[in-house]
Amino acid sequence: MNNYVRSRAYLGLGTNLGDRLGYLRAALRALREMPDVELVRWSRVVESEPWGITDQPRFLNMVAEIATDVEPETLAVQLRDVETRVGRRRREQWGPREIDVDILIYDDVCIDTEALTVPHPRMMERAFVVVPLAEIAPDAILPDGRTAAAHAAERAEEVDLHGEISL
Repeated sequence: MNNYVRSRAYLGLGTNLGDRLGYLRAALRALREMPDVELVRWSRVVESEPWGITDQPRFLNMVAEIATDVEPETLAVQLRDVETRVGRRRREQWGPREIDVDILIYDDVCIDTEALTVPHPRMMERAFVVVPLAEIAPDAILPDGRTAAAHAAERAEEVDLHGEISL
């Protein structure tokens, strides 16, 4: 038995290669099929310029909310497996990718290890994270103590609304 029974987590999903909407749908379906994970809801999709390495295709991003009995470290490993099953091939950091699934927030848990940092350390800098996060969890408190909605209001013009995604 663990200490993380029915925790609430928010995951960031992103893609900029191939059938971008298809990869997002496949990742959501894979999340829905995970044992001990309930896919609660997800945001609309936003499109944005690449972050980090800028000479690559534009990204589609979204945020999903899950309820889970899985501890964060185990969840992170399971999310890497989801990425692989959906079709991700590992390349350079911040480079092009078929799919990326990151833990943004896991309850009020703070983890800072070599393998995992939660809350996600750069989410406040990224409109493609805070805008969709604010859509489904406007009152989520980010590491600086401000809400997702406050951050999204300052960065909304940095992303284009791409639309809803259905499974």
